Amino acid sequence: MEHETPVYLHQLPVPGQDRYASLALVNTRFTVSHGRVDLLDGSEAAQLWLVRHALLPDRVALDGRQSGRLRALREALRALFTARTAGTRPPGDALGTLNAALAAAPATPHLAWGADGPRRADLPDAGDPAAAALSLLAEDATELLTGSDAAQLTECAAQGCARWFLRSHGARRWCTTKCGNRVRAARAYAARKAGSPQKHLP
Repeated sequence: MEHETPVYLHQLPVPGQDRYASLALVNTRFTVSHGRVDLLDGSEAAQLWLVRHALLPDRVALDGRQSGRLRALREALRALFTARTAGTRPPGDALGTLNAALAAAPATPHLAWGADGPRRADLPDAGDPAAAALSLLAEDATELLTGSDAAQLTECAAQGCARWFLRSHGARRWCTTKCGNRVRAARAYAARKAGSPQKHLP
C-alpha cells in the first residue's frame, strides 16, 4: 500500500541527514509560515516515518505508547545535541531516555560485508521491532555524538528554524540556503526601516 505524506517544498535537504537517521529524527519538528509542523504527530505518522527510513517493517503498526517513545527520544536528542555543542552536561532525563532506548533491544555483534569491504554492524534484537527501531536511532545518535562529526553538529541560526545539521565549513550558520536568504532579507528590511524618516501622525 502506498502511503501519502505531507510535502513541504521549503524544506530543502539538511546536510548530514543522509548519513545520520538521528539527525533526521530531530528535524521532524519544524516551523513554517502557518505554524509548527510535527511529522511524528500520531502513531500512523510515526510509523510512516520509521518505515520511510528503513527502520521498521511496513506491516508493523505502532501504538500510542510506542510513538510517544519515539517523540520522547527526539526531544532527548535535541537536549543532547544542545549540550554537546554548548560543552555542558545534558539533562539526566535526556541521557536516561537515550540509554533506555539502547537497552530496550540489546545489540548483537554482526559483521557486514558491502562493496567497500567488511565493517562491524551491531544489530538490535528484532523481537520487538519498535524497540529495535528506537535502539538503532539511539545507536546512530551515540555514534554522531562521540565521533569525529560531532564537532560539525550545529543548530540553524535562523530564528524559528530549530533544525540541526552538520556544517560543511566553520562559518556556516544556516541549515539551508533558504534559511540564510530569509535572514539576510530580514536584516535588509530592518536596515531600510531604520533608515527611513519617521512618519508622525497629526
